[in-house]
Amino acid sequence: MNTTETLNFDDIETQPVHEFAERAYLNYSMYVILDRALPSIADGLKPVQRRIVYAMSELGLKNTVKFKKSARTVGDVIGKYHPHGDTACYEAMVLMAQPFSYRYPLIEGQGNWGSADDAKSFAAMRYTEARLSPYAQVLLSELDQGTVKWRPNFDGTLQEPELLPARLPNVLLNGSTGIAVGMATDIPPHNLQEVGQACIHFLKHPDATLEEVAQLIQGPDYPTGAEIITPEEEILDIYRQGTGTIRMRAVYKKEKDEIIISELPYQVSGAKVLAQIADQMRAKKLPMISDLHDESDHEHPTRLVIIPRSNRVDVDELMSHLFTTTELEKTYRINFNMIGLEGRPQVKSLDCILKEWIRYRIKTVRCRLQFRLDKILDRLHILEGLLIIYLNIDEVIRIVRYEDDPKTQLIKRFQLTDRQAEAILDLKLRYLAKLEEIKLQEETKKLTQEREELESVLSSDEKLKSLIAQEIESDIAQYGDVRRSKIVKRKEATSMSILDTMPSEPVTVILSEQGWVRAGKGHDIDPTSLSYKSGDAYLATAHGKSTDEAIFVDSSGRAYSTFAHKLPSARSQGKPLTGYFNPPAGAIFQTVLMGEKSQKILMACDAGYGFVTVLENLLCKNRGGKSILHLPKNAKMLKPCLIRNFDKDFIVSVTNEGRLLIFPVNQLPELSKGKGNKIIHIPASRIQNREEFVVDVAIIGENEHLKLVSGKRYIVLKSNDFDHYLGERGRRGKKLPRGFQRIHYIEAIHTSVEEIR
Repeated sequence: MNTTETLNFDDIETQPVHEFAERAYLNYSMYVILDRALPSIADGLKPVQRRIVYAMSELGLKNTVKFKKSARTVGDVIGKYHPHGDTACYEAMVLMAQPFSYRYPLIEGQGNWGSADDAKSFAAMRYTEARLSPYAQVLLSELDQGTVKWRPNFDGTLQEPELLPARLPNVLLNGSTGIAVGMATDIPPHNLQEVGQACIHFLKHPDATLEEVAQLIQGPDYPTGAEIITPEEEILDIYRQGTGTIRMRAVYKKEKDEIIISELPYQVSGAKVLAQIADQMRAKKLPMISDLHDESDHEHPTRLVIIPRSNRVDVDELMSHLFTTTELEKTYRINFNMIGLEGRPQVKSLDCILKEWIRYRIKTVRCRLQFRLDKILDRLHILEGLLIIYLNIDEVIRIVRYEDDPKTQLIKRFQLTDRQAEAILDLKLRYLAKLEEIKLQEETKKLTQEREELESVLSSDEKLKSLIAQEIESDIAQYGDVRRSKIVKRKEATSMSILDTMPSEPVTVILSEQGWVRAGKGHDIDPTSLSYKSGDAYLATAHGKSTDEAIFVDSSGRAYSTFAHKLPSARSQGKPLTGYFNPPAGAIFQTVLMGEKSQKILMACDAGYGFVTVLENLLCKNRGGKSILHLPKNAKMLKPCLIRNFDKDFIVSVTNEGRLLIFPVNQLPELSKGKGNKIIHIPASRIQNREEFVVDVAIIGENEHLKLVSGKRYIVLKSNDFDHYLGERGRRGKKLPRGFQRIHYIEAIHTSVEEIR
């Protein structure tokens, strides 16, 4: 018979979606934080790591036994204690076995467990074998001595330890990394000897300061031997705040004509570093390197060879560049975030970590001693009963042989406890010999002495701390080693610009009338002999170096610049400057300038205004350039002139009506940009109507002549002829001789008049 069940909505619990989502996400977050991502301050392990180590100890995989397949270990871990993916479990196991990942590995591996170049290149777990390392005993040796709490595993069929009884602060020795929900941890590894001594110092001086501890713990100590270049003050601040960054730098030396890199920063691949350098070489950013290769082998785990192109290469400067452009220098984040003894995650300072771990260690050792004391008291209690039977052996034998309930009779006859009576009844006949009685007496004496010692230690905090310090010293002697990551002071690395990596060669930049540009090697190029496009011709040249910037000035008074090595070769007809810059509409490029940034030049317009500036003020990275000379209405830009000697050179200006004025350059102000001051006086109305304007300006020095060209004719004024035209800046000037009042251009010349003729 079919029955229809009606749904009773009163039995269904309802709640808002946001409350359900909030509670579910909070539960997930707490699980990730406490049971997956963050290590415990007690043993420095995450749950999966702790379960792997414990499972291996249960399999009997001590460092003295044969290796066993990793798949067996992983199977036990995920089947008994950690019901998660086998891949993630095996990767956690691999990490603890890699000497280049863990400062003090907990596992010894046999087979392919990855390499420093590729930590994840390890073989599958069915191929590799593993066992615990000797150092793992620091975490496991006291496990069965009543030192930790136990809890059921995920299905309640087995027991697993909540924590491991670490004899050393493993959380600092091996460090840890992890990402939880809303928080992360990045704890660097440290040196066992330094951390052990710091613990002993805290045991002896509980009120010690962080500064005192910093004298013992210099800083992190990574598995690789690269240098830590973070200043000591910053390291101390990291230990105080619990967060910060550490910088590591590769170690190199020069052997003959080669640069040998012998140590790399933590988790840096040598192959990747070589690839980064090779990429720069292909991009022609490292012309000083001719070759590089990897000579790493079993004897030299890291040996990268860089071959400079010549002996003149500055090795330190080259390596400084590589430190900034490759992973030869790397920064590591530090975040001492861990789960404390109270079960809450917190970012802790170094002294807080050590003090809290010492509290855990004191509690652990006290539990261990009390556990041993309880065992001794129980054994002494049994020995007391056994010794009684040796005094009354015949009576005991009679009772055991003839009484129906020998246990009750023994308890009644000799005032024994139930435990003592059971021990007597379980005794084998061979132990009734006289020699065994002597052994029991010796054992009793020995255990009594040990009991007194344990009671003495448990009753005295000082003796307990002294015992812990002795045990730490013993572990230091057994497992300690020298520091690998040396802390040194180094200058901050700087990268070389493209100019630093290029050879500085003489170059000539040629500009054509239509604004096409090109550059040729050397200063002996005849620009007039080069070929130009149809309708185009030579306009101006500038001499400089390939690493200099070429400056171009247009008719609107704007300046543009680009490096000479970026210009096309003089073997071609060049490229238009409009491909490099965006000049205003109608503007025409007038000249090109090169030289030192401090080179002074004259900027002027045909309205008779100008000023002195330096080439550095004309440099501009923008395609649109920058305005240098502000032109009055209807005015035009004149060709800039180089000034060789600011205090001795003279400025020469000539108008279209033949007025010539000569005055010292230093009478004109120095400006970065602007309209400037009057060079030669021209009435404002005549300027606006373009009736009179400046035709040209020039700079002449001592012992130079002035050539004035009018059409096909010219006249040369020698230095002793200048007095007639000398005046102060802004004067009207003097008329030139009849027939030379229509000047087209002027220029300074070094040759004699006879040579010109």
